[in-house]
Amino acid sequence: MTEIFLGLGSNHQREQHLCAALDALADFLTGLCCSPVFESEPVGFKGGNFYNLVARAQTDWPLAELSKRLKTIEADNGRYAPNRQGLPLDIDVLLYGDSVGTAQGIVLPRAEILKNAFVLWPLALLAPCHLHPGQNKTFAQLWQQMPKTQRLWPVAFNWRNQPLTPKALLDR
Repeated sequence: MTEIFLGLGSNHQREQHLCAALDALADFLTGLCCSPVFESEPVGFKGGNFYNLVARAQTDWPLAELSKRLKTIEADNGRYAPNRQGLPLDIDVLLYGDSVGTAQGIVLPRAEILKNAFVLWPLALLAPCHLHPGQNKTFAQLWQQMPKTQRLWPVAFNWRNQPLTPKALLDR
């Protein structure tokens, strides 16, 4: 089994699409757990604010097959619809084990980890002691060092009647 981290985001019917994605992921991944959910202003995309989170799981799926499955989940949620509004669902493989480099056309670890607060902050909360492959620093250390120029904030979010964002984080 390979440990994976996935970045999920939506800026259209955000709760509906993220919950549908998590339900679909839970159907074929083992040990799925999620970071708190954050709302952020769009980066490199025009439209409304995004909800973002990071999911961690284990899989025995090869990377190429995993990627195809994620594209199917995105498609099932309107990602590629010709008349879509906003970005209903985006799922990115952030880490696939300790893979570094390009595999099946996917660059790992995903560069957005070090560029976007809406990826790194959830990673730092979900796996603070996990080392970023190639950086020799934990996600918590990388988050502490990141300039806090992007605006994002935790939001209340429930999946399967369980809160993903702890009240203590919301009360900050």
